[in-house]
Amino acid sequence: MSREDKETTALEYEENNEEVLKEELSLQFHLYILIFAIIYYVSWLVPGFVFWLYFMGPFRIFFLENLDFFSIFTNINSLLTLLSMPIILISCYLLHLLLIGLTTRIIWKITEKISPSKSGVIPRNIRSRTANYYHIRSFMIKYGKNTFTKGMFPWLSNWFFNTVGSNKIGKGTTIEESVGNDKFIDIGKNCYIGVNATLASHLLQGIFGNITYFEIKAGDNVTTAAMNQVGPGSELNDNSFLLPLASTSKHSIAKGGYYFGIPFRKIFRKKILNYLDLSPKDLERNENIEGYKDKKLIKELKKKNLLQNDVDYVHRENAVIEEQKEVQIDINNLSDEELAIDFATSSAVSRINIKFLIVYLPLLWVAGLVTTIIWYWYSENELSSMHFRLEFFLFFPLILFGLIYIFIVACLLFSKLLLLLVNLIHKPKEGVFKAEKRNKDYEFWMIRTELKKLGLWFMRNSPLPWTDVVALKLFGVDMDSSSHLPDAWCDPEFVKFGRKNLIGQGALIMSSMVVGRYLLIKKIFFDDYVMVGGHTTISPGTIIGKESVIGAVSSTTYNQVLEPGWVYFGFPAIKLKENKYAEEKRDVIIKRDVDGEKKFTTIHEVNIDEDKKKLIKTQKEKV
Repeated sequence: MSREDKETTALEYEENNEEVLKEELSLQFHLYILIFAIIYYVSWLVPGFVFWLYFMGPFRIFFLENLDFFSIFTNINSLLTLLSMPIILISCYLLHLLLIGLTTRIIWKITEKISPSKSGVIPRNIRSRTANYYHIRSFMIKYGKNTFTKGMFPWLSNWFFNTVGSNKIGKGTTIEESVGNDKFIDIGKNCYIGVNATLASHLLQGIFGNITYFEIKAGDNVTTAAMNQVGPGSELNDNSFLLPLASTSKHSIAKGGYYFGIPFRKIFRKKILNYLDLSPKDLERNENIEGYKDKKLIKELKKKNLLQNDVDYVHRENAVIEEQKEVQIDINNLSDEELAIDFATSSAVSRINIKFLIVYLPLLWVAGLVTTIIWYWYSENELSSMHFRLEFFLFFPLILFGLIYIFIVACLLFSKLLLLLVNLIHKPKEGVFKAEKRNKDYEFWMIRTELKKLGLWFMRNSPLPWTDVVALKLFGVDMDSSSHLPDAWCDPEFVKFGRKNLIGQGALIMSSMVVGRYLLIKKIFFDDYVMVGGHTTISPGTIIGKESVIGAVSSTTYNQVLEPGWVYFGFPAIKLKENKYAEEKRDVIIKRDVDGEKKFTTIHEVNIDEDKKKLIKTQKEKV
């Protein structure tokens, strides 16, 4: 079938409301690798040359070749050379950061000229240049973002985003570490974006759905406490303050004040005082607290405080009595209802004993030994030759990259060998087990977790963090290279992925979990074309059907089954609507006025190539 026939057929399908075109996106991995290689190589080449000049010059002459130990501290040249080593290292590192920013900026500007970033809905069921360059820029920004936010000088990340042009960040603004906050955001002055708070300018609505891509705007003096999720196109006006976990979906407008809840809504003065647990004395002595002049409010709070003291005393007495009544639970007869608790607050490693950390010592020692031997073998015969010096200068970035991954791969391989031995002694199995010492299933689960954790941590903090898929497959996750887990956590056992699964940033895939006194281990299964939203928790035993979507900031329960072709959302996740994002009108935008508690509809141009617009059914054409 020709291209023209294919487009005509797709148009007829949409007009008849029968079937729509569903093309799998072709991710251009060759361009991703090329762009990363350029940024990585350029950013290390000049710092490597500077350090090489220092090392082979003054450091070798005045320190390494100085055979008199005492003269190192009495000779001014030797002493200055030794003391300047940390300064040289930090300077080279800062130069490395500078070159990452400048190189990324150049490539970013080139992509913007070819296909500019603009607000709109990008269809994900139709291949287009717009979608391609959205993905290219999303990948490109990751290396610099991770290097800055996880490095020695995380406060320089504002400079990086402003220099590249991916964000606009005002003076005095602090952005804590998060999986997002890397593109299409305009933040004013003196703002604070708390830990794991995400201003998500993009929202994916299924493998064959849409990419909702709208700029987020935050005014001056805006704060997000922690774990806040703000959707695309949202506006946080001056002096908007989000309490912990206050989150909202796309196109919400906050005019200023305090907000809480999911979706967030405005909270007024009296509730703020209750939330902060402020007493009347706090109001009277602290003039920085809003409401301290309100005598009527202080009088009400004093009266309430006296009543509350009596209530608290009764509650404390009852709590002591309840604690003394230990409830006996039969581990073999636990029901799904008894296990259906808030899994998002449970920790899969909450009871791991410190003694198991000893397994790291042989792993690190062996991996370091392998790396050292390879480096020594490479350099021993050429260290003094001019040929080696030129080679070292030209290939320093590649040498450094190779040594990093030699160390990581060695660590992974030796972890795998130990893991095979542990599994021969005690085979992993599913079930509900007591989380206590001397329980073999629990003890060996802890050993397996520790053996896998180190290699996964190295992979996720390496120059190519998305290579953690290799480690997951090595340790036992059943998946192919078509599925992706960008900045997500996945347990490395009892998990099976289908084709083209996409796990959102900050999501947790937990096939094992400690809940109170019990360890739950149950296989998780994803069918084809499943999408999990960011900061969502998938609990043990979850089964997700084909082309299903679970929204951001949601959670499944133990053994929950999600039917194929549906959208789920909430705590716990409930069936919301059928997954028909590929069939909906992409130019209809619903905005939400948070303060006025109103919704209104606007029309916005679909963000797709001009030659593909005829494939899209829009409300504008209908009007």
